[in-house]
Order: sequence, then C-alpha cells, then structure tokens
Amino acid sequence: MTASHSDSLVVLFGATAGASGAKLGADERELILLVWQVVDLHSKQTGILHKALVKADNLELTEQFKEESGLTPEGLSNADPLDRVLPQFHQLVLNDLEALGGSSFTLCTDGQLLIRQVFHPEASKKNFELPECFYSFFDLRKEFQECCTNTAPMKDQTIKSMAEYLEIAIDDTDNDFGVWEVTTMVNTVLTLLSSPYDHEFVGPETVKYKYETGPCSKSEAVDGETVIRARGLPWQSSDQDIARFFKGLNIAKGGVALCLNAQGRRNGEALVRFVNPEQRNLALERHKHHMGSRYIEVYKATGEEFLKIAGGTSNEVAQFLSKENQVIIRMRGLPFTATPEDVLGFLGTECPVTGGKEGLLFVKYPDGRPTGDAFVLFSCEDYAQQALKKHKEILGKRYIELFRSTAAEVQQVLNRYLSTPLIPTLPAPLIPVIPQHYPIATGTVRDCVRLRGLPYTAAIDDILEFMGDSTVDIKPHGVHMVLNQQGRPSGDAFIQMKSSDRAFIVAQKCHKKMMKDRYVEVFQCSGEEMNFVLMGGTLNRSGLSPPPCLSPPGYAAFQAATAVLPAEAAAALYQTPALFAAARGAHASVAAPQAVAYYPAQATQLYMNYTAYYPSPPVSPTTMGYIAAPSASLAASAAHTPMMPQPGALVRMQGLPYNTGMKEILSFFQGYQGNPASPDPDSCQSVCYALPPGQVCLLIIPIYTALLRHQMITGYRLAGSMRQMTTMALFR
Repeated sequence: MTASHSDSLVVLFGATAGASGAKLGADERELILLVWQVVDLHSKQTGILHKALVKADNLELTEQFKEESGLTPEGLSNADPLDRVLPQFHQLVLNDLEALGGSSFTLCTDGQLLIRQVFHPEASKKNFELPECFYSFFDLRKEFQECCTNTAPMKDQTIKSMAEYLEIAIDDTDNDFGVWEVTTMVNTVLTLLSSPYDHEFVGPETVKYKYETGPCSKSEAVDGETVIRARGLPWQSSDQDIARFFKGLNIAKGGVALCLNAQGRRNGEALVRFVNPEQRNLALERHKHHMGSRYIEVYKATGEEFLKIAGGTSNEVAQFLSKENQVIIRMRGLPFTATPEDVLGFLGTECPVTGGKEGLLFVKYPDGRPTGDAFVLFSCEDYAQQALKKHKEILGKRYIELFRSTAAEVQQVLNRYLSTPLIPTLPAPLIPVIPQHYPIATGTVRDCVRLRGLPYTAAIDDILEFMGDSTVDIKPHGVHMVLNQQGRPSGDAFIQMKSSDRAFIVAQKCHKKMMKDRYVEVFQCSGEEMNFVLMGGTLNRSGLSPPPCLSPPGYAAFQAATAVLPAEAAAALYQTPALFAAARGAHASVAAPQAVAYYPAQATQLYMNYTAYYPSPPVSPTTMGYIAAPSASLAASAAHTPMMPQPGALVRMQGLPYNTGMKEILSFFQGYQGNPASPDPDSCQSVCYALPPGQVCLLIIPIYTALLRHQMITGYRLAGSMRQMTTMALFR
C-alpha cells in the first residue's frame, strides 16, 4: 500500500514497443517491459531487482528496438498482458517490503511520461483500473533538481546525466535491457539520501482519480499556458469522455468546455484547461491520438478562448451548477407550454431529478419566452442512463431529445440565448460597390494561386511571410481569405498574382512549404476557377464540379458573370442611417447625396457559403452574377435600372423557403405595391431581383410600410409553398 510519507520507494522503469526518451508514449504504443527494485528510505537497503515482460496486442517491433533491447515478438508472445502483470507486480513489491521491514511504498520514475503517458492511457483504452499506487509517484528528475539547482534544465536531464553529475560510477556494459537504468536510478536515490544532500522524498506527484465538474465565471483568471483545443471529437462525446482521453493528466475543476456551432449543436471541438503548464505540454503530445476509431487533433489555445466558451455571469446558472459531481442531461424539443411538473412526470420515478424542481433549468429568451431546451441534474450515472433511455419519447405532441451535457455547455447555451437581440439587426452587406481600378481576376489566364491546408490561426501577415520575396508580385488587395459558414477560417486562401509566370513560380517554390506546424499546398489556377471555387464548387483532378446550389442549366450558362443587380441599386440598398431617414421626406431623393458603400479595408475575407456568397473587399466581384440568370431576367433588370429614385427604398428578405417563387413573394406583399404612375414618393413599383430558391431576395417597396410589415410577419406561418416560414425577416 501507499502512504503520504512512505518508508520505501519502488524505482520503476518501463519501455514500450515504440519511441523512448522524451517521446515515450507519444506514438500510443503499448508497454512491453517493466523493471523495478525496492529501496528502503530509512535503512537504505534494497530489495531484489525484478524484470517482467508484457504481452502487447501489437507485437510489431522495429529493427532498432530489437537491437537495443534484445527482445523479439516470439519472446513477448509468451508473456502475460498488462492487466495480469500488474497484480503480480504488486504482490512482488509487498513481498520485498515485508523482507525489508517496510509497510508502505511510493513509485519513483525517471520523469512523468511512464506514469502519465503510458500506464494511464493504456489502462483507459483497455478498460481496466490501475492499482492505487499508480496515482502518486516521485519524479526523480524533480527530486534531483531540488538538490542540484545549478544543473541543466529538468527537461534535458537523463538517467546518465544525473549519475555523472553526482559522480556515480556508471557500468553500461550490462546488455540486459532496463537493468542498467534501474540500477543507476537506485544509486542516484541512495546518493540523494546521503550526505551532503540528505534529501527527503515528500510531496509526490499525484494523478486525479476522476474529472471534477463545476462552473466557471467570466471574471475568473485563466492562465493561457494551461489551455488546449481538441478537434475532431465525436459529436456525442461528453466531458467525461474527453477527460478519459486525457487520462493521467490533471484537468482543472470544470476544465472541459465542449464548443457549440451557430445552431447550438456540438461542432466536434472542446477547450480543456489543465492545472498547470506542464500538464498542458504533456497534453499536446497526444496530438492525433485516437478516441475509438477517430484521431483527435490537439492544439494550443488561450485563456480568453476558454472563458468565452465556459465562462458565465448568470446567478441562476451558477446556483444550478453549484451542486457538484452531478450528471447533467440536456433536453431539447420541449413544448413551449411545458412546466417543471411535466418534465418530472416525463422522466418518471425511475430516474429522480436532484432536488426536484431545483434540479431543472429551463432556457429562455431575454423576454422570458421558452426556447424548448432544459437542463436536468442527476445524482448518479445510473439515473442518467435511465433518463437517456427516454430519448425521442413523446411529451405532449412532441418527441424529446436527450443528450449528455456539461457545465460549459449550460453556460454556452444560456449565454447564446440571453444575448439574442429582441429585434434582429442588419447583417453585413452582401453587395459591395467596388472601385473600378481594382478589378478581380477573370478569364482563363492562370495568374492566381490557391493555398490549401493553412493553419486555422493563419492571418494575412502569415501568408505574406509564407510567400517571402514573391509578395512583390501580388496584385494590390489580391489576398483573399476564405471563411466557412460559421465565419471561421476554412484553411483556404486565394492570391492574385501580376502574371501567370509569377503564379507558376510561386506554386513551384511554395508548394508543401511549412507554415507554423503544417505544410501548405499551393496550386496555380485561373481567375475563372478561383471564382468558381469561391461560389462553393470544387476543383480537383476530375475537373470542375458545380456548387450544390447550381442547377445544370445555370451551370452551363456560368461562363459570364453578368450583373443581376445594378451598381445603383447596391448603392441605394446600403445607405447610412441618415440617408434612410431622409428617404421618407418628399424631397429626400433630390437632397440626398449619391453615396457609395464600401467595405472596411480590414474585412478582407471570403465566406464559403453555398447559399449566400459574401465577397472579399475591396477587389471581389462587383456583381451578384455568381449564379447565372436567364437573359430575360437580365433584360428586366436593365429595364428596371431607372426605377431607383429613392435612396433606401430597398428591403431584403432573409429566410425564404427553398421552393418560394415570384408569385408567392408578390402575394406576400399584397397591399403594399404602389402605383408606378403615382407621384406619391411613398409609393413605387415593386421590383424583385430573385436569386435561385432559398437565396436572398431584394425588393423595392415603400420602405417604412415594409418595415411595419416586418413586425407583422415575423413568426407568421403561410399555407402552401410558403408554409412554416418561421424565421423570415426583412431588413433595410
């Protein structure tokens, strides 16, 4: 057994079938060798040196390892697996303790990798519990550093370097693999126990038995050197699954924060906070380790990112999460009229909720309306499992979804809904009016390059540094970052070069060149191909594949990007608030200056959105012609060009059903269409520039009457092809 002040040490050495030294455990290879010896701290006597082989599931050994260790797959195949070797190990240690007159022991290893990166991860994957002695140990390197402060940094120490500093005689002629290491470590321990060091082994390293949940406040100080981002997680993974992936490393209380996407669903990422930077650095060594059949990417993150996801300010949430060591279940799809009694009745007596009604947290909008989400606390795993069996059972007339959740997810969901504005605000403009002296590349000349596989943290400055001397050949404002639908970097970028020769040289010079910790692929492409990919199409060895939103006729007609909306219309659409107000007066169209809308210079990004294309300022396409319109539509748009007398006379409809047609839109605005012959400035003819179904539509109608209509139609349900239009909004 172990104790806080043990009277013996068990000096332990282990080896895996893969990497050794500083990379021990980084390749997920299994343990195949254990060597140990007991040292009595009082009498300074030693026990018998023991050696045990361990049978691994994968017995493949490299030639170098066979030569260094003398082990063969045939010899290992006759050994016992780890779950059988450990009880034998424990019994032999107790026998040696009894022979030396000791009563308790603590493990002592060369560094922390053997315990934290080998034993605990392997036991977790093979689903068996390690003996209690593996949850505390002494790091011989740290103990040596305490006694010899003027030596090399601890991470650079080795068994041999410590022995040389202490002037211990080294006999490395013994070819028995692992024996020399344990013998030298034992001599190092005995030297530290003796004069002039007289070292005491107190305060061992500890490994947490389980992950502790808990709330996190936005005002809490979080060290940025203790946080990592895990990417590629299964969507159904919980905080306990992530803690199990990092088994052996100490995660801070409430330190697992699962990330949600814009729709409130898990996006396969999590931020994990460890107790100190040393644990974080060990976590980074688990990059591309496996959780089931998936490999998990592990990157550095910041304390600000963690607080943004896990931090909260709501007293109601803090009180709900104050009950520690509870299992949290999220319920989704509740009827808006559901009461606490309804939820408790749905869960039943077989899975009682902690504290009854106090164990329920309903998620609401700022105005108090229910969202259909709720969180439930259970005191144990058995009750939570019983509750999860009710997944997709019926409450009222709706089926209810149940998922495992975390304290960080509770904070995220509450923060998201509580920060939702009661009245939607105008999104960023879709249509910029671009100065003509910065045209975007078009045609088939291959004077552009595509960068693929960029680090997600890469900025334009990183790309310019990556390009090196070739940056002088980039056209002004010719770097375009591509973001995904969530507004995050997609890993792609396009660069316009001054000529096709320069683009070819860059592609040859920079292809598979490293940027930070990733290699980047660089391909030469044409302006036409660049524009096509930016629309959502794909460019690969098979050629061009149309975007998901393009029908075959539209794709065939895509050769020329003709303007669907005139520049005058775009200028009138995105006016300043002062111009909108002026548009209501009788002489507003005369007094208002002809304004031109520009994007801010720093917003140089392209959004890879298959239903709405957000161009990159200030050199992106000047039209909405990324989806070809029939020639009749183009003629109609040209004919309606003069029908833009009032700045601010446009509204934008967002959230249309995909099968909406022109007829339904005009019927929707019935009663608000003015007479084209009427001189009333508050009336004008309705004109619709319709993109393909599901896209954004632009209407010219009386502006303030349409905004009144916005208040009336939000949440309105229409029949037929316009049914279930619950999120449509109109914006100026």
